[in-house]
Amino acid sequence: MEVIHTQGIWIAESLQQRTISQTDLWLLVTHLGDPKAAFLLVFPFTYFISKRAGVSVIWVAAITEWLNLVFKWMLFGERPFWWIGESGLYVDKPPQVQQFSSTCETGPGSPSGHAMVTAAVWWVVVSSLGSFLYSRTHSVVLSAVPYLLYVLMLVAVGLSRIFILAHFPHQVVAGSITGFILGIILGRRVPEGRPLLFFFSLSTGLLLCTVMLHAGLQHLGINLSWSIALAKKWCSHAKWIRLDTAPFSSLTRDCGALLGLGMAQYWRPGGFSLPWAPRALSLAVSSMGLYHVHRLPLPVQPQGLFYGLFFVKFVIVPQVVMVLVPGVVYLLTHRKKD
Repeated sequence: MEVIHTQGIWIAESLQQRTISQTDLWLLVTHLGDPKAAFLLVFPFTYFISKRAGVSVIWVAAITEWLNLVFKWMLFGERPFWWIGESGLYVDKPPQVQQFSSTCETGPGSPSGHAMVTAAVWWVVVSSLGSFLYSRTHSVVLSAVPYLLYVLMLVAVGLSRIFILAHFPHQVVAGSITGFILGIILGRRVPEGRPLLFFFSLSTGLLLCTVMLHAGLQHLGINLSWSIALAKKWCSHAKWIRLDTAPFSSLTRDCGALLGLGMAQYWRPGGFSLPWAPRALSLAVSSMGLYHVHRLPLPVQPQGLFYGLFFVKFVIVPQVVMVLVPGVVYLLTHRKKD
């Protein structure tokens, strides 16, 4: 792996040297590829265009990110920003690279979660859009445009992760391929109309299975906190280490979103039927609501409280998008018509 990692550092160094003037663009792309963007940005946008596509997005995002967490625990992937120092290969001649505010993630590096979740979630979106365009135009060329944009997005997100030293190229490729496969598989198994018990059982099961896996590996002498220690050791700025990048933050986000999805479908099976103008209003209000939910500061100590509140935060997300905001908009527009 040393050769692969060395080549990866060389690629990151070359990319930074040639495109350092585009730093803001790379940081924007990496933020758009963040798994939480699937819940906070892609989900509401797709839901108010197509309810099934919206449900598919949050379903695929949650299961894919959870699997990414399990893969990372099993594969023990390094991250470039700490491997440069830990390898001892660059003592005399360190590479001309720099870290950024999004660099210092604390989980293992393989496969890339950004690439994996982006590939899975956006496959659901572009395949739905491609099918819609073909059904309306019968043009193969026009319906192929979303797939071309999909590939360009994966490349952009992957390069952004390499640029900021968060991942090696092979981790990005592995994440993209795995996410693409999961997008196809999970996109065909959307849990529309499932009872609340299904989502409660799934959320609880994923949570308990992950905790048991963590405890089992720890019992075998495998320290799953190794990546957190390395991230703290080699990150350029301590303030860039954030608890919301830790593995258990991903777990609580996914389990919370799944339970929230079940609750939203339980409160209002089938959702609200709204014309396009009220839908656009619902999208705007939901986006503002989710922005403020996301910005809510959470106490980082004790960590159990942080993870509990983080779980609740993502339980709320589907309620806002699927029940609260469209419900209020429906009542207002319905009264106006009466």
